[in-house]
Amino acid sequence: MSMIFFASVVRVRDGLPLSASTDFYHTQDFLECRRRLKTLALRLAQYPGRGSAESCDFCIHFSSSGDVACMAICSRQYPAAMAFCFLETLWWEFTASYDTTCIGLASRPYAFLEFDSVIQKMKWHFNYVSSSQIKSSLEKIQEELEFQPPVVLTLEDTDVANGMMNGHIPMHSEPAPNFRMEPVTALGILSLVLNIMCAALNLIRGVHLAEHSLQVAREEIGNILAFLIPFVACIFQCYLYLFYSPARTMKVVLMLLFICLGNVYLHGLRNLWQILFHIGVAFLSSYQILTRQLQEKQSDCGV
Repeated sequence: MSMIFFASVVRVRDGLPLSASTDFYHTQDFLECRRRLKTLALRLAQYPGRGSAESCDFCIHFSSSGDVACMAICSRQYPAAMAFCFLETLWWEFTASYDTTCIGLASRPYAFLEFDSVIQKMKWHFNYVSSSQIKSSLEKIQEELEFQPPVVLTLEDTDVANGMMNGHIPMHSEPAPNFRMEPVTALGILSLVLNIMCAALNLIRGVHLAEHSLQVAREEIGNILAFLIPFVACIFQCYLYLFYSPARTMKVVLMLLFICLGNVYLHGLRNLWQILFHIGVAFLSSYQILTRQLQEKQSDCGV
């Protein structure tokens, strides 16, 4: 039977499934192919663009751009050009529905569950549409595939690439693959906004001083650095809040120290209330970073 059996949308950087179609096909070979699709999803950053992984009865096709990838399990008889046409259409539909910030902040599997119905409708359409009905899109995909063929893997390759032997997944000691950060809170978003504002103020003042650095005394270089170093520290605080990083506590303390020292050094250029505002935002951001803990990755809910 020539058809698309399963489709999903995943985040490229960590393989987090964002949305997927519902399974109605439960043979042992298909379930094994689903397992290997999840394995391949974790490696998508190594295979940018289009690719296919083949087995005896099924093919996994994937197409990625930016931080979003679409994947599908099809029968071997299903034309590859049709599969990639489906994936590209699915990619455009998903990225038009959700912005990159929303996708980047997703912290749990299948966070965009409402998009599943769109995948189901699109999958049904491509299973029963004739190639003549999507002729222009199909011709475009065929030309692209001729110019840049997709990378071809075997499903066994995906197992070896992920360090899997005999169907057993080895345990990893790195926290990033097994854990995610807790969801972003309203106070956390406020700290991000204030931190970005402080960073912008530091950058504007620092660049303004740097423009006149040739006409001023050498000690002004210290003031320029006192603006630009806290600017970098504020941006790094935003990164630490949004993403997991090893030795987080040490980095938070270091960034807080840079911001405090920089603002104390600028006592002549900023009044007391401005200094207290910048230091207060730095302390709030530090607190939010340290209180946003790792959470264990949830299961894929059997979708």
